[in-house]
Amino acid sequence: MSDIDPRLRERFAAYRADTVCMIAGPGPDQARRTLRWRRRARAVAVAVTAIVLAVAPIVANAALRDDGAVPVPAETGEPTTPPPSAPAPTPSTPLAPSTTTSTSPAAPDGRISRADLLGTPVTLPAWRAGPGCPTSKVRITADDREGVNWLLALDHGDVDGDGAVETVALVQCVLGTRGPMQVVAFDRDEEGKVVTLGRVVATTIDKPQWLFALDVVDDGTVRVQVGDIAPGGGWPAEWSQRQWRGYRWKGESFAQVSGPTSFGANKHDVNLVVTSGDLVLTTAPDGSRSGTVTVRIRNAATGPAAYVALRLGLPAAIRPAGDGWAACRNDPETTSEPVDCDLNRLDGGKEVRLTLGFRVAAGVTVGTGKADVDARPMDAAFDVVAEVYDVDNTAVITYR
Repeated sequence: MSDIDPRLRERFAAYRADTVCMIAGPGPDQARRTLRWRRRARAVAVAVTAIVLAVAPIVANAALRDDGAVPVPAETGEPTTPPPSAPAPTPSTPLAPSTTTSTSPAAPDGRISRADLLGTPVTLPAWRAGPGCPTSKVRITADDREGVNWLLALDHGDVDGDGAVETVALVQCVLGTRGPMQVVAFDRDEEGKVVTLGRVVATTIDKPQWLFALDVVDDGTVRVQVGDIAPGGGWPAEWSQRQWRGYRWKGESFAQVSGPTSFGANKHDVNLVVTSGDLVLTTAPDGSRSGTVTVRIRNAATGPAAYVALRLGLPAAIRPAGDGWAACRNDPETTSEPVDCDLNRLDGGKEVRLTLGFRVAAGVTVGTGKADVDARPMDAAFDVVAEVYDVDNTAVITYR
């Protein structure tokens, strides 16, 4: 039995009767449209599912590739079957870090003591042309005996850049007081044998004529103190102009890399050579006597003489006369014994010839004798400069 109030039931029944006639049913057309919509939705769902199933392996395979490329489907629109995926790599066991390193063999130690160098036969670079000391398998000596290779100085440093120390020595071939000199670099080979690396620098007939000292600095440069004039024969080493020049190893030989490359004029670098004929006096009708002397002054060195002082040690009774004295800067007739004539600059390799006249007054007696004809270089202040080699500055003549 229903619990609804009879009055409410009657009200619902009246409402149904009024509204049912106003609602239209779906009919066959609406049913067909609904069926087509449902089929289309089902087909789209199937297609989407197929695409998802086809693309998923491709994306997964691309994720494993190095270049990240994704295969492109064929133009037919059909899904492209992806290639079989490579098996996932198996993680390898990490290697333990190596405790050994590869290094180049160390260069031989080229440090040679003074005692070892003196006691070991060595080969020296050739000395300059002319008489010299031996160079092949000879022992360098600690003294300056004639005809030996004398060790003057020694230093050490890495001169060839191989990381090991080499030995540099200053050696002289003893020939009197002016034997040639050279700085030589030595090393050791892999067997420990002393070998010659090369010559750093050597003296020459021109300049430098002397090597005073050497020093190997931290960067491998070999510094050598060179001089333009070789001391000896009575002249001091202070006359030589000194320079420090640096040399570096260039793979096959040494080359200068620092310091001056030439010397300026050295006032001592002069060598005047004097020659002269005798003075023969002839008697003139007035009873006076006259004659001439030809004097030749040559500068055999390379350096110039700023001025030249010529002196003739003739007796005071023999006086200058004639035009031959015009080259003198002073007036020779005002001088007594000796007769002085100051000449101008005389460059290296040049010479001057003078024909000088003399006269003895009538009634003056002059016998036969000898006289010195002497020429000396002077500097810009007219002070006489000592020469390196002065034995040929004077000629002895006879007058009669």
